[in-house]
Amino acid sequence: MLVSYKWLQDYVDVSDISPEELAEKITRSGIEVEEVEKKGEKLKKIVVGHVLSCEEHPNSDHLKICQVDVGEEEPIQIICGAPNVAAGQKVIVALVGARIGGNIKIKRGKIRGEVSNGMICSLQELGFDGKVVPKEYADGIFVLPEDTQVGTDVFSLLNLDDAVLELSITANRADCMSMIGVAYETAAIFGKEVKLPAANVPVSEEKVSDYISVRSESDDCPIYTAKVIKNVKIGPSPLWLQNKLMAAGIRPHNNVVDITNYVLLEYGQPLHAFDYDRFGSKEVLVRKAYEGEKMVTLDGTERTLRQEDLVITNGKEPVALAGVMGGLDSEVRDDTTTVLLESAYFNGTSIRRTSRYHGLRSEASSRYERGIDPTRVRLAAERAAALIAELAGGEVLEGTVAHDELVVEPVTVKVELNKINNFLGTSLSLQEVEDIVKKLQFTYTLDNETFVIEIPSRRWDITIQEDMYEEIARLYGYDNIPTTLPEGQQTLGHLTPYQQKRRVVREVLEGAGLLQATTYSLTSKEKFGQFALQPAEPVELAMPMSEEHAILRDTVIPHLLDSIAYNRARKNADVGLFEIGKVYYGKGANVQPEEVEHLAGALTGLYVNHPWQGEKVTVDFYTVKGILETLFARLQLAQGIRYEKAEIDGMHPGQTAKVLLNDEVVGFLGKVHPTREKEYDVKNVFVFELDLGKLLNIESKSLTYTKIPKFPGITRDVAIVVDQGKSAGELKDIIVSAGGQLLKDVNVFDVYIGEKVEENKKSVAFTLRYSDTERTLTDDEVNQVHEKVVEALQNAGAELRM
Repeated sequence: MLVSYKWLQDYVDVSDISPEELAEKITRSGIEVEEVEKKGEKLKKIVVGHVLSCEEHPNSDHLKICQVDVGEEEPIQIICGAPNVAAGQKVIVALVGARIGGNIKIKRGKIRGEVSNGMICSLQELGFDGKVVPKEYADGIFVLPEDTQVGTDVFSLLNLDDAVLELSITANRADCMSMIGVAYETAAIFGKEVKLPAANVPVSEEKVSDYISVRSESDDCPIYTAKVIKNVKIGPSPLWLQNKLMAAGIRPHNNVVDITNYVLLEYGQPLHAFDYDRFGSKEVLVRKAYEGEKMVTLDGTERTLRQEDLVITNGKEPVALAGVMGGLDSEVRDDTTTVLLESAYFNGTSIRRTSRYHGLRSEASSRYERGIDPTRVRLAAERAAALIAELAGGEVLEGTVAHDELVVEPVTVKVELNKINNFLGTSLSLQEVEDIVKKLQFTYTLDNETFVIEIPSRRWDITIQEDMYEEIARLYGYDNIPTTLPEGQQTLGHLTPYQQKRRVVREVLEGAGLLQATTYSLTSKEKFGQFALQPAEPVELAMPMSEEHAILRDTVIPHLLDSIAYNRARKNADVGLFEIGKVYYGKGANVQPEEVEHLAGALTGLYVNHPWQGEKVTVDFYTVKGILETLFARLQLAQGIRYEKAEIDGMHPGQTAKVLLNDEVVGFLGKVHPTREKEYDVKNVFVFELDLGKLLNIESKSLTYTKIPKFPGITRDVAIVVDQGKSAGELKDIIVSAGGQLLKDVNVFDVYIGEKVEENKKSVAFTLRYSDTERTLTDDEVNQVHEKVVEALQNAGAELRM
């Protein structure tokens, strides 16, 4: 809401308050003022000029040589390129040395060989937004009224000496979507009186009921009033009216349309003016649109209507989208002589739906959506009719035709002094509260220390005691409310060890390139039991929202596979997701299910993709295993972790492993079985799921550090032939056990099955690194230990491969 400081003074005396102070006080009372704009602050030496002559420039086909009277002894010559400049006009002139918009300084100069001693300005060049400039002057200079005094400065003439406050109005303060509403707010803050505009309408002997009738068939329009004004002369609005509209961000059109917009800003009551002769009948019928019905709105767009849309009709066809925009066929035009003036109360929810569906957001719809004061419907119509009579020479017919079925129930709120102070933490006196209620201009009675307050209809946001407490608090001043500290013993908040470790899990997985997902905790009967770590009874919902969400999940993986499929369907083939979430194990009927937190992940596509380096790494079993090993290392669990081959329903039998922590199964990882992948419409997906409770609740050993070795180590390779069923992990355990303290590291570097290796056998090769932190080892010392390792492997059934 843009509020003109000068216009506000028409309703409340703020002459002793600066715009900056006003903005500060309004903000402190609860309505944020985002900006105070002074358009003319940096402008100077800009006056009214009279174009005495206008001739073609000899060296240009679009420039004009103008002789302009600016109130000095002699006219000055100005070269102007505006297409609408002409002799006899009163125009805006920036003299030599003037400052215009953008802080541009005007200098004397030559244009195509002819001297120019200033500039004839458009409104845009003075800093006006092009959206508010009247259309006839949008591409040229602005022409002032003929009776404007030559040589006077334009600052007061164009309200450039004004300040405009931009208010950020919250949804509950629709009352401040009008100048009168802001005036009430200002008066309450500073303890002043509000001056309401008069609406003295001279009426003719003819009755409006002879020209129009009104009927509403929808509950969304409980009030509709119509007035008729004859003998209207359409023309430009007075400059003062145009200035006020432009300050509020509205483009002037003509005197009748501008008056409806002016009253909308003044009262917050939307109005609409129809051309009576183009309306099409003597009946106004408000109804719901027929499905597929069409009309052309004022913006020239044909709209296809729905049954939810509320429309104004002439009894046959729509002439306006109620509360949103009028129709093109019945708009007020230059030849209009009789105006049908609408003022109505529409349901805000209905207007909001229509506005959103058709993509039409107007000043009227924004006010209906927030809520308007029903008692101003008739007042605004009378005010507009009076202004049309005054500024357009109209003859207002006697009376108002109305459909009025709205019953406005009075709202009364009782507040007690002690409850006010208890609620706000203040010690306000009875007199202080009474003064605040008076400033709000609310009617009240006082019973001992209880206020019985009648809430005016303009403040429909106040309905309960707490609303009134807020009003008292903001006018008393939030900064005046004493500050206190909580009493009693205070404790510092902190994360539990489990929560700290859970953050580490998230950091590691995000660092590995996975994205965190959040999926439903509900699943279907078909997916229940798939990939589950342990069997459980299903926990079914009594009233599921769908079959897909009928049972509490016992595993996270199925929903991650759904997410992979969703991405794949949208051409996103490289995906890595993880989720930390609860799974639920049923314990029987009427027994609370066990809730366990799990960590699950799903990866597919490319894990590394560096085209400029020619490097591409596809996700495989070892990619997922490497991520988990990094996680276990950060959690200091690596020493207790081992992997065993596993067969799990829904998983590939040759690429699946159980994860064991201290010989207890805590999860699994592997590739999804191709059959199951087909069910989910995914390909080559690797998953893991871990019981996070078992991982994070175990007490890990303190982190210890060792010195960087000063002495070189010695490596030995050993290749052995074993049964294919023998895992590399088992062999590694044998090597570590036999290697003693000198053995620092063991890694598999080759597995071979093929020629020169017996059937059902495989060759596994290890690299062993030996070192000592205190000295350099000799070959003999290393050989002795290495021989023990080889002997241990042979005792386990391995044959040394030569």
